[in-house]
Amino acid sequence: MREYLVVFGIALGVTYLLASIARQLAVRFGAVARVRDRDVHAIPTPYFGGPAMLGGLVAAYLVATHLPFLSTADGSVFKDARSVVIGGTVICLVGVIDDLFELDALSKFAGQMLAAFIVVVQGVQFVYLPLYGNYLGLDQAQAVIFTTLLIVGTANAVNFVDGLDGLAAGMVAIGAVAFFAFAFVVAVENGETRAIAAALLAAALAGACIGILPHNFFPARMFIGDSGSMLIGFVLACSSISLTGQFPATSLSEGIGGAQASFLPALLPLILPFTILLVPFVDLGLAVVRRTRAGRSPFSPDKMHIHHRLLEIGHSHRRAVLLMYAAAGLVAFGSVVISLFSGWESIVGFGVLALLTAAAIFLLPKLDEKVWS
Repeated sequence: MREYLVVFGIALGVTYLLASIARQLAVRFGAVARVRDRDVHAIPTPYFGGPAMLGGLVAAYLVATHLPFLSTADGSVFKDARSVVIGGTVICLVGVIDDLFELDALSKFAGQMLAAFIVVVQGVQFVYLPLYGNYLGLDQAQAVIFTTLLIVGTANAVNFVDGLDGLAAGMVAIGAVAFFAFAFVVAVENGETRAIAAALLAAALAGACIGILPHNFFPARMFIGDSGSMLIGFVLACSSISLTGQFPATSLSEGIGGAQASFLPALLPLILPFTILLVPFVDLGLAVVRRTRAGRSPFSPDKMHIHHRLLEIGHSHRRAVLLMYAAAGLVAFGSVVISLFSGWESIVGFGVLALLTAAAIFLLPKLDEKVWS
């Protein structure tokens, strides 16, 4: 655990330091978010948070290869992590080009597919699917297609949610911490080595996301841009996928402390990116339906995302972000707890927290009106 904290700290510190340099480069090269009707920022703001986070991830990976315990890990651990770093570099580069020149949707999608394919062909892919109480083995073609689509879908979902200062980075940080806890506990409970690629990637990702927040939280001095949002979505998906390749399905199905085996833990690596990013995935689906029904391209921008709606009903910018953090934390940690701990207590606790979160979303604006009226 201590070496994972070192990995987390290196990613955080390097990202934080590189962000200042990246911000100056963004201004110099004109990678600046102009103020548009659908945006919520009031002044032009530089991009390039993605390269700073990529630097933090690379530094964390390099340090991990020299730590006393992690450096002795099986070769597949660093093979998977290295594959994700390479693929992450490609998708970050695609985002940088988009931040500079605004790529069309098809070119951006092609770049995302290339980055995902790089990772998949190096072995970071699903080998089975939990289905109807059984485990369905995937052949090579099925594994490549399914894994690639999941990675690209997650990268785009994070890109979609990146509409308020600090929102995407904070939500992914919460998800990364939750998944690190899940991966580490699974390793401990199954008597396996704690040195696993999923935990390494999740710790580094959480550090990079938190390291960028002092620059990116409201009022943001810089945006993570497409280079950052696609990168962190990409790494989040890859970290969850890598876990299934290092643990058999039966190991993931074991409960905590000898609890009765459950099907939910085996599902978690598959559904984690969706559960953590449930809100942006729903937002993505609604946006596609909304735009196609209006006869527009599903990629055409508008100002009707969930974070825009929160602002419309009376939440401040900061509170809208914090509420979406709360929703992300509720779903991410709730999924982990329910999958690992059997019993009605965890379900009831999740339900109570869900009600409190919903109450905060809908009641706080009304309380503000009464206070200020």
